[in-house]
Amino acid sequence: MDLIDDPAEAGNSPEFSVTELSGAIKRVIEGEFGHVRIRGEVGRVSRPRSGHVYLDLKDDRSVISGVMWKGVASRLQTQPEEGMEVIATGRITTFGGQSKYQIVIEDIKPAGMGALMALLEKRKGMLQAEGLFDQDRKRPLPYLPDIIGVVTSPSGAVIRDILHRLRDRFPRKVLIWPVAVQGERCAPEVTRAIEGFNAMTPGGSLPRPDLLIVARGGGSVEDLWGFNEEIVARAAAASDIPLISAVGHETDTTLIDFVSDKRAPTPTAAAELAVPVRHELLAWLGGQGARMSQALSTTLIRRRQRLSDLGRALPRPETLVESPRQRLDVLGDRLGPALIAGVQRRKVKLSEASGSLRPATLRRSVMAARRDLDKLSARLAPALSRAVAAKSERFTTRTGRFDPAAMTAQTATARRDLDRLTAGIVRAGHGQTETLRRKIDAMDRLRETLSYKATLARGYAVVRGDGDVVTTKARAKKSSILEIEFADGKLVVGGKAAAPKKSTAKAPDQGSLF
Repeated sequence: MDLIDDPAEAGNSPEFSVTELSGAIKRVIEGEFGHVRIRGEVGRVSRPRSGHVYLDLKDDRSVISGVMWKGVASRLQTQPEEGMEVIATGRITTFGGQSKYQIVIEDIKPAGMGALMALLEKRKGMLQAEGLFDQDRKRPLPYLPDIIGVVTSPSGAVIRDILHRLRDRFPRKVLIWPVAVQGERCAPEVTRAIEGFNAMTPGGSLPRPDLLIVARGGGSVEDLWGFNEEIVARAAAASDIPLISAVGHETDTTLIDFVSDKRAPTPTAAAELAVPVRHELLAWLGGQGARMSQALSTTLIRRRQRLSDLGRALPRPETLVESPRQRLDVLGDRLGPALIAGVQRRKVKLSEASGSLRPATLRRSVMAARRDLDKLSARLAPALSRAVAAKSERFTTRTGRFDPAAMTAQTATARRDLDRLTAGIVRAGHGQTETLRRKIDAMDRLRETLSYKATLARGYAVVRGDGDVVTTKARAKKSSILEIEFADGKLVVGGKAAAPKKSTAKAPDQGSLF
């Protein structure tokens, strides 16, 4: 390498796949921004057959893409249109299929509410001047009401949340007055409900509630406008029954919130304000019961917090299908034009092919093919004759090359070679057999030499008592029968010989020789 060559680039940089890099960017953006609110003008709006809404939010210098899923778009009171100025709430994410970032819109509201807000401020100032907002006219809430009246829609989630929270904290009797919570019928029906509850007789067949809750879920300014009407505010201010307003989310404010005796940020919070915690009341009645209730509440809170912590570590189900869902929409939008273009191309190709298929043209083609066939048929017989003659000549030439005498000589030579190889194999086999026989004879002689039989032939003997080999004088005295084995036979001493037991040891190693 030359000394002035540029150094090679480092080769230890990690390599990412496109999907891995896209996922890493997605996690960084979602973790950095989370939920945001954006104010801007609606640009391009697209509504595919899937029901989702794709749009652009822009100002004078920048544009950001946005998407609303079908469930969110179906709940909107005011659909976004091109040119509308809106405030969108959602979370920033990415779409790896097109390498762009976007906002997943969870709520969108018109930003131009000048006339309504001016009317609201005028009405608010008038009621405040009359003293309806004063704190000294507001009544305290009963500590433990026997009957609670709820003014809300019977089909929404609000009443279920209130009933569920009341059942958790302290079960009470609940009277529900169904009303419309938005639209033209909202204000008069809410007014009649408040006045109707106040008109009931205390302790009657249908007793008057001890506490009223006017509740509604969140929504836009238009959705909540019924609770900004003057008749609703005056009915709430004139109510003899303490009243809690729980209209909209915590950030939503209506006139009934200012004139009510207590404002709750949510319907669930209204239920919490209406009744105390049953565990706390039980704690006042006994020391041990109080300790048990406190331990139970602490355990429930800890488990709930633990479950919440674990839940935050898990990905949300909708985030797993967002990118495939959006990719499906993109491909679905391209499918229709692609099918139409494919049909058009095939239609043009069919027209071009069918234009050349005419009867006269076909007849001319058939006649030309028939003439070519006739010409080829006339040439077929001479060509076959020439081919047969040429192949016969080659066959005769190759046949003359075969000589029977040469083949006979070659066969005789091969037979002599085979006989020579066979004789060599037989000789080698005899030699190996003789060598192995000599080795076996030598090993047999060695076996005879090492056997205790040869020792017996030199004048020694093996003594067995009661079937076992006897090696000591004391053992011989204890045995009732002794069997002595000599080189020429066995001698029994002391009685009739018994069948010897099978010994696991060799006689020359354990027997007594003398």
